[in-house]
Amino acid sequence: MPNLTPTPHNAALPEDIAKTVLMPGDPLRAKFIAENFLSDAVCVNTVRNMLAFTGNYQDKRVTVMGGGMGMPSVGIYTYELFNFYGVEKIIRVGSAGTLSEKAALRSVVIGVGACTDSNYAHQFQLPGTFAPIADFDLARAAAETGERLGIKTVAGNILSSDVFYSDDSESTRKWQKMGVLAVEMEAAALYMNAARAGKKALCLLTISDSPTSGEALSAEERQNSFTDMMKLALEIA
Repeated sequence: MPNLTPTPHNAALPEDIAKTVLMPGDPLRAKFIAENFLSDAVCVNTVRNMLAFTGNYQDKRVTVMGGGMGMPSVGIYTYELFNFYGVEKIIRVGSAGTLSEKAALRSVVIGVGACTDSNYAHQFQLPGTFAPIADFDLARAAAETGERLGIKTVAGNILSSDVFYSDDSESTRKWQKMGVLAVEMEAAALYMNAARAGKKALCLLTISDSPTSGEALSAEERQNSFTDMMKLALEIA
């Protein structure tokens, strides 16, 4: 594929994007991070309303950009960032449903590995099963920084699912029995794209609800909890 920028999905020029990108799913959350944590933030993309902003956090230049919902969406944006824009690190900051007592509401999960029910890896034509994992240095930094900041974290395996409304009512319990901590919809594609490009990636998730018990944080509680995750991500960016 030719190395063309801007792309059909991103109007930014290569120099508009920092080497480190924070990626929430919701572009409005990207706007929130830019307005509340970055100085001198400039909007560098509005294509499809997938907002991206580049600014400074302390002395670090950072871009924050939405990635959308699901692996097809995040797969496009992360591929382009890694391969067309020269991005070296992408840290996903998202929400997740807990599958484990270890991952309580409001806690931050460090996705060390990402199980998946997706066929995303098929494109690589591997002679076996690929295990999508986070960059070790980023994961270790997240754990150590969380302890320093007093932010509760738990590290382990997560599930990146293609399905939000599953026809199999027992699907989450089947992953639960294998010790999977939480379910979301993007990390596996991010980790595979990073591996293929030789880049670094990490997924941080705030536990916002429980698919099995029905518990869920209020809108206000989500905002406060997500703020902790954003601070953690920016500290290790």
